[in-house]
Amino acid sequence: MAVVVVQEGETLESALRRFKRKVQQEDIIKEIKRHSFYLKPGEKQRTKEALARKRNRKKRNKDVE
Repeated sequence: MAVVVVQEGETLESALRRFKRKVQQEDIIKEIKRHSFYLKPGEKQRTKEALARKRNRKKRNKDVE
């Protein structure tokens, strides 16, 4: 769980910015999205393979340029 202590003389905006950065670094949002619904094992495998194909395609296109 991300916790940010507001220091003396610190503005709320800067504390909120630090909190957002901490949440992003800890991948909390990604974890919540992953657990928000159930994927069958077969569907999970298909999406994983599709992402791998997409990564490889991008890598090949980048190497060609």
